[in-house]
Amino acid sequence: MKLKILLMSFESTNDFKEDAGCLRGFFATKFNEFVELHNHITDKYVYSYPLIQYKMFNQKPLIVGINDGVDILKEILDQFEIITLNHTDYEIIERSMIIKKEDFCLTKKIHFYEFVTPWAALNQKNHERYMLIKNEESRTALLRKILTGNLLSMSKTFGYTVPDTIKCDIDLMSREMEFKGRNFTSFCGGFMVNFSIPDYLGIGKSVSKGYGTVRKWYGPPDMY
Repeated sequence: MKLKILLMSFESTNDFKEDAGCLRGFFATKFNEFVELHNHITDKYVYSYPLIQYKMFNQKPLIVGINDGVDILKEILDQFEIITLNHTDYEIIERSMIIKKEDFCLTKKIHFYEFVTPWAALNQKNHERYMLIKNEESRTALLRKILTGNLLSMSKTFGYTVPDTIKCDIDLMSREMEFKGRNFTSFCGGFMVNFSIPDYLGIGKSVSKGYGTVRKWYGPPDMY
């Protein structure tokens, strides 16, 4: 199937110092009427794959809209001149938007991807299971299963029925990170899979805040 993708980026007089979570907070507050910008209805979180995702690369923001999220980002594109993050005002001097349609589907071809932001693969249950496993091969098998589950969950959101088995392999390194005062294990590196994923979509947990962002890795890289 094809996904409609919008990539929105901004230039300011200064580099952005805050993270993607702060960027999300600004737009969620300023345009609260759009649930897709913050995934909350009143005080309840909407547990579905986010159609608008916030990223920060090299101190520059990138907002990704998917399908219905595209129309929302188009509507708000020119409705702000200043972005305020942690009490710092950033004047927007240039903005750009790219809209395209890209494949999201099982393929006969193997594709190589890199995580350009850490993959938050583990929920509380899986984290406990992962930490109890001492064998690296078994840990890798668990992460492959989680990656496959992430793709199946995304497919369900987009109404895509995966017609056959997803086959993947990974080459990842774990790293400890802190989020809201709590430590968690994330992963950096790359993977290969018989599935086409548009660049800059997030996989796993907290993708609306920039985690798990993937990009095609043309090569193939030496590690495979």
